[in-house]
Amino acid sequence: MPYGDVIARNAEAPEIRLARLNGELRDASAQTILRVSMIREWPERMTYVSSFGAESVAMLALIADVDPSLPIVFLDTGMHFPQTLDHRDEVIDRLGLTGVRSIPPSETERKILDPKNDLWKTDTDACCALRKVRPLEPALEGFSAWITGRKRFHGGARMSLPVFEFANGRYKINPLANWTPEDVDLMIKQRNLPRHPLVEQGYPSIGCWPCTKPVAEGEDVRAGRWAGQNKTECGLHVDKNERPRVF
Repeated sequence: MPYGDVIARNAEAPEIRLARLNGELRDASAQTILRVSMIREWPERMTYVSSFGAESVAMLALIADVDPSLPIVFLDTGMHFPQTLDHRDEVIDRLGLTGVRSIPPSETERKILDPKNDLWKTDTDACCALRKVRPLEPALEGFSAWITGRKRFHGGARMSLPVFEFANGRYKINPLANWTPEDVDLMIKQRNLPRHPLVEQGYPSIGCWPCTKPVAEGEDVRAGRWAGQNKTECGLHVDKNERPRVF
């Protein structure tokens, strides 16, 4: 790609760039969205933030098709299920991913704010902020855009999810926004990808172990996340100005 083209695209105002990309790629395949984003729009300036959860392997496989060395941020909260950590290692090996970075929370902050590792019992917003939201900020330094695995079928605010967004000073790309659960399942089956072992135990959405429960048949796919609380997001995808003040 001519260097001048990259400069010109980076000089576009966010609203103009979003209009161009969402107009061009609104109905494009996930593969096309990823190739355009990784190769044309933000070469060497983007990352994928992955939980290595129930559906993550589909996105990771698509990314590996384009560039298995893409930087991938894994927020190692210290509260993941052991099965998630095992699944992460298996997927990395199977797909040949070489850019995975495990980002823990600040140990200094954890000792001050959550010395007994039980903050989740009294303030889940503060726990998510400590272990996910705050560590993500430095992890994204140097990147102009990041890929997410969010999908409209997750419900809530995600039902109106665009393919391209701009929030908190960076572009966000949602290549699987219009995928269905059937699309995810079909890809995993067709490519014989490893499944997260907790999916078969009734966990269609998997976060940290204290705040993730199995989901009954017919319930929303994310019903097991922070069950019984007025909380549906950890905060990573909430505008800074709208996040709860916890510290």
